[in-house]
This record gives sequence, C-alpha cells and structure tokens, in this order.
Amino acid sequence: MGKLTTHVLDTGLGQPAAGLRIELYRDGDRLRDVVTNADGRVDGPLLEGDDFQVGSYELVFHAGDYLDGTGQDLPSPKFLDVIPLRFGIAEDTHYHVPLLLSGFGYSTYRGS
Repeated sequence: MGKLTTHVLDTGLGQPAAGLRIELYRDGDRLRDVVTNADGRVDGPLLEGDDFQVGSYELVFHAGDYLDGTGQDLPSPKFLDVIPLRFGIAEDTHYHVPLLLSGFGYSTYRGS
C-alpha cells in the first residue's frame, strides 16, 4: 500500500525543523494541517490506505513562521515565507517528499 511522508531539515542550523506547519492539498482541497515534531517529521503518514490516491498534490510549508521562531538574524521581509511544493502521485508506493530549508534557500527530492 502506498503512503506519503515528509520531513523538514534546517540546513542553516544543522538540525531538524521542529514546529513547522505543513498543509497538504489535493486538487485545491485541504486534506491535512500538521506540525513537525522534534525530529522535523510528522508523527504519521500524511496519506495512506484509502486516502492515498493517484493525483496532483501540494505541500505548503510555512517556513517564515518557523524561521521567525529560530532566532536567526534574517532580513525583514524574509526571503522565504510560504513554500508551495506541487507534485504528482502516479503509483501505489511510498512517496517521501522532504524539504531541506535555510533562511535563503530550499531543496526537495523524492526520497525513499
């Protein structure tokens, strides 16, 4: 059975991004609104079972609010605030979509 997972690492501080809010959408409908734990992960899969379906999705990472809480010396307005990440699920397998974040950049990939 397929599932969708994520985690966020703060590469600027070299640690998991704890307390970062993430929203999950499918075709414009919000499915989940979660916050990362101390390990920068969500406590369970974002999608699994009957909720896991082929389609177009969007993860919205509320990076600005997280960065505000880290105490980093960042400009105002921040370079990064809300990071929308659109992707497709095409098969019934594990999709892991992590975010590597700093105050001035981010990257993502399909992990395992």
